[in-house]
Amino acid sequence: MPKNSKVVKRDLDDEVIESVKDLLSNEDSSDDAFKKSELMVEDPEEKDVDVEEGSDVEDERPAWNSKLQYILAQVGFSVGLGNVWRFPYLCQKNGGGAYLVPYLILLLIIGIPLFFLELAVGQRIRRGSIGVWNYISPKLGGIGFASCVVCFFVALYYNVIIGWSLFYFSQSFQHPLPWDQCPLVKNASHTFVEPECEKSSATTFYWYREALNISSSLSESGGLNWKMTICLLAAWVMVCLAMIKGIQSSGKIMYFSSLFPYVVLLCFLIRGLLLNGSVDGIRHMFTPKLEIMLEPKVWREAATQVFFALGLGFGGVIAFSSYNKRDNNCHFDAVLVSFINFFTSVLATLVVFAVLGFKANIINEKCVTQNSEKILKLLKMGNLSQDMIPHHINFSSITAEDYNLVYDIIQKVKEEQFDSLGLKSCQIEDELDKAVQGTGLAFIAFTEAMTHFPASPFWSVMFFLMLVNLGLGSMFGTIEGIITPIVDTFKVRKEILTVICCLVAFFIGLIFVQRSGNYFVTMFDDYSATLPLLIVVILENIAVIRIYGIDKFMEDLKDMLGFSPSQYYYYMWKYVSPFVLLCLLVASIVQMGLSPPGYNAWIEDTATEEFHSYPTWGMIVCISLMVLAILPVPIVFMVRRCNLIDDSSGSLASVSYKRGRIIKEPVNLEGDNTSLIHGKSPSEVPSPNFGKNIYRKQTGSPTLDTAPNGRYGIGYLMADMPDMPESDL
Repeated sequence: MPKNSKVVKRDLDDEVIESVKDLLSNEDSSDDAFKKSELMVEDPEEKDVDVEEGSDVEDERPAWNSKLQYILAQVGFSVGLGNVWRFPYLCQKNGGGAYLVPYLILLLIIGIPLFFLELAVGQRIRRGSIGVWNYISPKLGGIGFASCVVCFFVALYYNVIIGWSLFYFSQSFQHPLPWDQCPLVKNASHTFVEPECEKSSATTFYWYREALNISSSLSESGGLNWKMTICLLAAWVMVCLAMIKGIQSSGKIMYFSSLFPYVVLLCFLIRGLLLNGSVDGIRHMFTPKLEIMLEPKVWREAATQVFFALGLGFGGVIAFSSYNKRDNNCHFDAVLVSFINFFTSVLATLVVFAVLGFKANIINEKCVTQNSEKILKLLKMGNLSQDMIPHHINFSSITAEDYNLVYDIIQKVKEEQFDSLGLKSCQIEDELDKAVQGTGLAFIAFTEAMTHFPASPFWSVMFFLMLVNLGLGSMFGTIEGIITPIVDTFKVRKEILTVICCLVAFFIGLIFVQRSGNYFVTMFDDYSATLPLLIVVILENIAVIRIYGIDKFMEDLKDMLGFSPSQYYYYMWKYVSPFVLLCLLVASIVQMGLSPPGYNAWIEDTATEEFHSYPTWGMIVCISLMVLAILPVPIVFMVRRCNLIDDSSGSLASVSYKRGRIIKEPVNLEGDNTSLIHGKSPSEVPSPNFGKNIYRKQTGSPTLDTAPNGRYGIGYLMADMPDMPESDL
């Protein structure tokens, strides 16, 4: 057949084998789109090359610009607000320095192994969470959808916290800071301090009344808080702009969003160590209470913190690692990121307790001054004898040690009448023992401490800018855990999907910027993620270890890493991690059952928090959040089990629109000999030596045939449909 001939009519009932050059020459010259279509034809002698490493494939998967960018993305995702306001609280509550022992043990047992597992499957299969679990077993494809749902729930309220931080950031460019003093109220006759503020404190009043303008219960919505609505919109705009181009845009931002918090933490640590009382706070923090370490509750809370600190189950870890080269050392990444996360938590704990020690010292000095004045009044009134006061005590400049000495003497002498004297024990430890976490730490306790800093507006700006960056780093991973799986599975444009996702999330998120919005944040935080994510990670472990096979997975890792992973991971994945996860799941269910479902409502009249149980509709919402998050798992399982979705090949397939032709890629081939484990990843399986030939099936064939080479080990399926419209997607 002449190579320059025009289109030749062929009998489509016969199988035709032509060289690629003949095939292209026989296409119509105007069909430019076809000539640009994806035809991966390898010479048998050529080495396998990843699509990121020089392939001309137009739909090649995006890749990280550098290893540093990838590490910063994973660190930014795993290191979040919880490291700053949750870990220090757990340390303080569960034995101080002794808490680090169970935390480190559980980090080695469940943290690093499961983090390594997610990195490995994402990097090898090169899909988001939906594609990964579909590939391993279509019946467990619901795991990926469940991860997406949980990510969406978490993103809804997590971005609200970023909005709060943006509000405080915008208000920090003032001197004095607006939460430094209680506001004054003027009426016709006189001026007085705002009663709600006087009963609480300036920072507490500012948080609940000025920032949130909070209502008294969950049922009392109170309408939108427009200040927070604008801040929430700004937060979603920032996330959308950063994520709209995928890792090409978010990856560059990671250099700032991931590194800036460390600069701020180090600055705060240096400044904090120069403050009076900071050493007392750090000493209190790291004084081990070994008896507490033996309590089961401590281990349960340590396991939960390890689990959520690394972002396991969200899908963000898998999504980020799917953009890596297949020979990347993900084991090194897992260990590095895990320990960076741990040391960040320790650094944040040092900063928090250095500052809280300074704050406790100031409060203790006020306590000493006020009670010393009471003692002087009691001495003048004759209720106390001057003889019981040591001669070296000078009440005009009394120290905390001298006051405690006087306090102990009065308590012994006036044992029966002591309570009526109204004196308080001013111990700095008592103030440090007041456990504060979450928003109470960031927006009340820490904010109050900063008002006593020299140049307090500067430190406030730095602190809340750090919170914004910590939140954004986690949000990037959370949104990537939604976008990447959907783009991989349904082949939609990432830009359009990102904008739609952010718009929908903003409008749903308006429930969190009502006056009762803080109570909804508490509800979502307690019920939308904990149990569903535990179930997701347990199923991930089962999918890889039991269904795919632990031995095949270890061989796969050897092929990918270039060395055999330690047998330690074999036993952790097969026995220890599943057992610990099941225990954690049972303990969490028991804890949830024993704890009355409710929230702390702010009561304006008393200026205190009061525990309220959820109303009936609130309980329905809590249960619905958990059910909706895990519902995709049984639904997809039943759909696959009952063959409710079928196609000509007998397995669920995704349709990939490529320039020039429509191709069909089954997302999983159970039992396929070209699976991950046989020497090469599916996309790296070499083509058979057919002399660069391309195959077409007979017209009467009911199925589509594969070209010899293809991505994910299944080849490209060439449909013999001459009238098929082309797609530019």
